[in-house]
Amino acid sequence: MVLAPTVCSAGDAISLDQLVAEAWSRNPEATVYRAEIAAAKGERRTAGEWQNPEATTDAGAKVVRDYHGNTLGEGVTWTLSAAQTFEYPGRVSLRKAIANHQIALAEVGLEGFRVALAARVRAAAFRAALGRAKADAAGEVAKRFEDLASVLSQRPAAGIAPQLEARIIEASAISLKRRPIEAQREMQSAIYELNQLRGAPIDSPLALANVDLKLQSLPPIATLLWTARERNYDIRTRTVELEQQGFKVKLALNERWPAVRVGPFAHDERAETNEYQFGIGVTLPLPLWNRNAGKIDSERARAAKVEAELTALVREVERKVADAEFIYRSRRDEVEQLQATILPQLRAAAEMGDRNYREGAVPLATYTELQ
Repeated sequence: MVLAPTVCSAGDAISLDQLVAEAWSRNPEATVYRAEIAAAKGERRTAGEWQNPEATTDAGAKVVRDYHGNTLGEGVTWTLSAAQTFEYPGRVSLRKAIANHQIALAEVGLEGFRVALAARVRAAAFRAALGRAKADAAGEVAKRFEDLASVLSQRPAAGIAPQLEARIIEASAISLKRRPIEAQREMQSAIYELNQLRGAPIDSPLALANVDLKLQSLPPIATLLWTARERNYDIRTRTVELEQQGFKVKLALNERWPAVRVGPFAHDERAETNEYQFGIGVTLPLPLWNRNAGKIDSERARAAKVEAELTALVREVERKVADAEFIYRSRRDEVEQLQATILPQLRAAAEMGDRNYREGAVPLATYTELQ
């Protein structure tokens, strides 16, 4: 039994860029980040809005009596007032700046998700291409053993040793058939992942364009480190958070001073006389006991925490980049050396061993080791 990968015609082959674009347009997780951006923009609109004015009214009865309890007059009294809150200068601007940084955080998150999604698509495509290459190579070796076993089974038995060698070849052929199946399973698993990432049914046929599996050269380590510090999305997120926290500290300092409420009022009393009052009222809390010291200390502590986390994150990213660059460069040099000298020699030796074993010039143990 051989696992058949889900493929389609070569004319329908999809390139890596097409896969990335399709995954981005159909992936449902992107909606979460877009919703976060929309929510942050709503907060930005709220931060810039004025508080609604307040209207207050009072109504009642008025009775005027002299010192002897005699009623001098009766009537009604009412008061009508309105007030608008005016924030301390600079407070609204600080709130807008904090909201703008929240939008920036959401946008960085969306951009980071897009890059991570593209990386997942490309990684899955490379796994599929690698599985296909492994399946072809393993299939070639398995077919060689299978053909040899078929030839040996047609020869007349010339003793116990040739019979045993034929059985060993048949057993090796059966064992080697598993390798192409395992490689095809790896390729099919990668295709399933690609279908899910691009929003297609998991069993949809998918033909990948030829993928260059050659390991490309990397820029110098200094360039990689600079690029990581400038473009790494975790670092960018922490940087925006640090800037946002700076505005939160400034807002906490600004909130030491209270908002002012200003508005007109009208008052009327009718009893033995008719009295009207008009004017403008001002309400100003006195910052005597609460100077917002607790919140200021909290915001400064959070700013120090974010700054420390950013420093630690930069160091961690630099270490990971340097480590990955060393591993990649070492493996690339090793692969180039293998492809240039050793692999062609091994392939030629395997083909030569196959020919010589058929002619009886190579023992079975040497042949199986070569294959």
